[in-house]
Amino acid sequence: MTGDVLSRFDLSGRHALVTGGGGVIGTVLARGLMDAGAVVAVQDLTLEKAEAVKAHHAFAADVSNADACRQLVNDVDTAIDGIDILVNCAGINRRKPIVDVTVDDFDAIVAVNMRAIYFLCQAVRDSMVRRGRGSIVNISSMSARYSYETISVYAATKAAVSSMTRSFAQEWARDGIRVNCIEPAVVRTDFTKPLWGVDHRQRFFDELTPLGRLMEPDEALGAVLYLASDASSYVTGQAILLDGGITTGANWDQFA
Repeated sequence: MTGDVLSRFDLSGRHALVTGGGGVIGTVLARGLMDAGAVVAVQDLTLEKAEAVKAHHAFAADVSNADACRQLVNDVDTAIDGIDILVNCAGINRRKPIVDVTVDDFDAIVAVNMRAIYFLCQAVRDSMVRRGRGSIVNISSMSARYSYETISVYAATKAAVSSMTRSFAQEWARDGIRVNCIEPAVVRTDFTKPLWGVDHRQRFFDELTPLGRLMEPDEALGAVLYLASDASSYVTGQAILLDGGITTGANWDQFA
């Protein structure tokens, strides 16, 4: 029985594209998909970053450009003979108070965090239909529903990612394509170090998170493998919140 259960997570014969795969989280996800048996192509802004993951294939592309998104999918589709898993992990942020956000800031964050995901999903549909199955996993954020100061645009784009996930899932369910997302809290990486690298902010996360610590990069892997695999074959349009319990509420005697 145990073997039958574990086989649901087996990705042998699956072909995956991971965008933003050269980042800390993207690297963990790409290598985890390979460990589960998938053939994996990794995209990042530079070929050097993509190749450092040591996946089966590496691609450089600027996904802030919709045409580049389509070209990337075409190139990967050719290289690995179709795509049935897409993990949209590319993302950026510029932390600023609302009054300091420029049009350039706004457009840059929207282009990578929202528009790229939309057009990558759009571009990959035909390949998934051709292969007779597909699973798209979008990396959203807890900030889609629980925001902090200085991330107003980032939070808005992540709310859009969670919303788009439901829209794509609704339209493509009959095509055999499942679309889900994860919504992680703050993950301990260099990207988030301005948040946790200051003593009083580290105490804030430690004391207000029920599990008492920040999320580590490899803690995103289990949810992504679940959503990418047949273990979640009846799951679509869902957001899995990985927040250490932050949104469960608070203990009003915590600081007694």
